[in-house]
Amino acid sequence: MFATFIRNYLGEQKNFSLFAIKLINTMLMTGTIPTENNLSGLDRKDFQKNINNQQTDLYILKNAQGMEVAVTNYGCAILSIMVPDKNGKYANVILGHDSIDHVINSPEPFLSTTIGRYGNRVAKGKFTLYGEEHQLTINNGPNSLHGGPTGFHARVWEAVQPDPSTVIFNYTSADGEEGFPGNLEVEMTYRLEDETNALVIEYRATTDKATVVNLTNHGFFNLAGISNSSPTVLNNIVTINADFYMPIDEVSIPTGEILKVEGTPMDFRTPHTVGERIDDKFQQLVNGAGYDHCYVLNKTESGELTLAATCTEPESGRTMEVYTTENGVQLYTGNWLNGFAGAHGATFPARSAICFEAQCFPDTPNKPHFPSAVLLPGDEYQQVTIYKFGVEK
Repeated sequence: MFATFIRNYLGEQKNFSLFAIKLINTMLMTGTIPTENNLSGLDRKDFQKNINNQQTDLYILKNAQGMEVAVTNYGCAILSIMVPDKNGKYANVILGHDSIDHVINSPEPFLSTTIGRYGNRVAKGKFTLYGEEHQLTINNGPNSLHGGPTGFHARVWEAVQPDPSTVIFNYTSADGEEGFPGNLEVEMTYRLEDETNALVIEYRATTDKATVVNLTNHGFFNLAGISNSSPTVLNNIVTINADFYMPIDEVSIPTGEILKVEGTPMDFRTPHTVGERIDDKFQQLVNGAGYDHCYVLNKTESGELTLAATCTEPESGRTMEVYTTENGVQLYTGNWLNGFAGAHGATFPARSAICFEAQCFPDTPNKPHFPSAVLLPGDEYQQVTIYKFGVEK
């Protein structure tokens, strides 16, 4: 429908050359804009693969500031985000792979991908909705994690790139997929702003049956650049706009409590480095093997787009601000990365990345006092999350 609209619109423009119309028609048919000479050094042919009669591909987004983002429609994985440091030097600040086979077979299957149908954990993979119990696939100890082993991160999405700064993904999650009820129609947009170096992620979803939805992006960020020979985020300076967080048990399920961060190593209301307290003998840090907790964001009202977190890498001077309409953000410090190889030979050891996953609260389907994650027929799930990059002044 979108492609047809664009074709019809262009056909009505008298000042458009036939060559321009033909070129954009070709782009719409292939779903991509030319990818040659990209800053990330990725090769489109390395991302083209037929999977169950669906084609994967590489998409390069660029904005007026010179920022560049590379993505694939397999799991909507972000492969690179190229932004400058304080000296104007560009580097890739997100962990990714340099071929579709590596994306598919990654030791970290959620590496910088879109997550669904339910991000984070559901205890024992079970929940009851309107009297009907649903059993999800177990893939993380006794729990279901990030939608299961064949969740949205492991699916080929339909994709179209209407302009150089935007790509639109669509996926239909079938009733019963990974145990979730209802046919869920999902549209997600990655868009670069021209005024600033910001990646905007917009989500929409509808269902034909009551279901639960919690979509997020699992970007693994390293603002020093992934080619850094000693990758770590322990020196990253972080703030989180949250007075409360959710404690977890020994299998990372929220206890149901909502506790104050005040007086604990969980407090990032003022700037702290990641490494300053991460190894404290604080039970929550022991349970998570570091930071792996959902923070309850300070909001005047639910659904407003507000600043959730900031992150600064002092050596490069790069900064990142995270804005979201969601009520929570999961801080994860890459505690379980094991040193596997990524794009162009970069290695990803433990604590070489930091994640800010905007989301509903974990295990909400089993915590009736948490804000609901239920989506009903006739309603629309919506979310906006923005990752804005800059340099320290």
